[in-house]
Amino acid sequence: MIRRGRILRKNNNIRDMISENQLSMKDMIQPLFIIDGKNKREKIDSMEGIERKTIDLQLKDIENLVSLGLRSVIIFPSIDERKKTKKANEALNPKGLIPKAIKEIKKNFPELVLITDIALDPYNSDGHDGILKDGKILNDKTVEILVKQAVLHAKCGADFVAPSDMMDGRVYEIRKKLDDEKFNYVGIISYSAKYASSLYGPFRDALNSTPKTGDKKSYQINPANCNEAIKEVLDDEIEGADMVMIKPAIFYLDIITKVKSETYLPVVAYQVSGEYSMIKNASKNKILDLDSAIIESLLSIKRSGADLIISYFTQYIAQKKIINP
Repeated sequence: MIRRGRILRKNNNIRDMISENQLSMKDMIQPLFIIDGKNKREKIDSMEGIERKTIDLQLKDIENLVSLGLRSVIIFPSIDERKKTKKANEALNPKGLIPKAIKEIKKNFPELVLITDIALDPYNSDGHDGILKDGKILNDKTVEILVKQAVLHAKCGADFVAPSDMMDGRVYEIRKKLDDEKFNYVGIISYSAKYASSLYGPFRDALNSTPKTGDKKSYQINPANCNEAIKEVLDDEIEGADMVMIKPAIFYLDIITKVKSETYLPVVAYQVSGEYSMIKNASKNKILDLDSAIIESLLSIKRSGADLIISYFTQYIAQKKIINP
């Protein structure tokens, strides 16, 4: 034999030396579910190990995560049903849960990169990402509210706003208004290729935001399509996005790879709640080893071209120190 491939797999040090992709905490973003009140936590039955927590408890978790090398979090609100309306009014409440959370997090951790979700489904009594009228989502009316929500989050101290709604033209309108309001350096991480996936169920449980009627197929991308995702990414790039996101991740590795080849913007992949729960449940039923499956799943996302990964496993792998700081 002239070449023996196993020479480069002989031991762990050699394997590490020639590893083509590596994970570190700087690649990871932890999602946090926030509820109102103090010293409260709520289990999420469909997401074992993940909890909704009040701001004070989340601050303690963030302190621990920062000490372990975490650089960024993205926050989501779980709103009391009594505050939800058809026009998602609570999304624009300057004294609401997310504005309070932004201020507290940035006051205590000014260097932490704080990303906020821009969408109406947590606040909307219909459970949709946009304003619903006669069974249809009103795109432009929704965008008007999203723009105001983004400016509110910027005023409170968000580093990035992340529109997850998939309304047409919202990135341009948000960028324009942020600049008009002198928030030139608040970035936009756009959910550019968000698919109408079956994997969002546990997340909707976490926010109590399942649509009351219909589905989200009129504004999220058909899982059969690839070119449509590329078009959406390029549109958002032109409109002023600073990073683009693909969601879900593991079922859409081909999309991550193709997007990475079409844009010079950083690419974010969201390992969604269903992907998290599948791995957790398979481990619980002794079908696979949890730590190995987590790392392999994250490496596959990284290998496909993602620069950053949002994952519910972030806190777990940080605490167990199974990837580099």
